[in-house]
Amino acid sequence: MSERNWLLNTEQETERKQDTHLESMLEPLYRVIIHNDDVTPFDFVIITLQRFFGLTPLESEHIAFVAHTNGQAHVATLPLAEAQKRVGQAHFAASLEGYPLMFTIEPE
Repeated sequence: MSERNWLLNTEQETERKQDTHLESMLEPLYRVIIHNDDVTPFDFVIITLQRFFGLTPLESEHIAFVAHTNGQAHVATLPLAEAQKRVGQAHFAASLEGYPLMFTIEPE
C-alpha cells in the first residue's frame, strides 16, 4: 500500500469514527438500573458490572452495595442500543450461571 493510500485510509477511518461518536452523542440517553435479588452472589454482580459496563472494582462494589441496601441502583447512562447490548450480555452471562440478576433500562 502506498503512503498516499495509507493516509487516505487513515483519514477515512478517523472520519468514520468521529461520525459514529457524533451519532451516539445525539441519540437519547437511557439509564441502566440493576435490581437486587437474594440469589445472585455479590462477587458475580461485581464481576458483571466490571465486564459488561466497564466499571472499576470500587465503582462496581459501590453500585452492588447500593442495590443491595436500596433494592436498585443506577449503573450507567447510555444510548439505547448500547444499553440494550450491555444488558443483554449481562443477562445472558447470569442465565448461564443460573442467576436471576436483573437490569432494566429507562429513559433519562
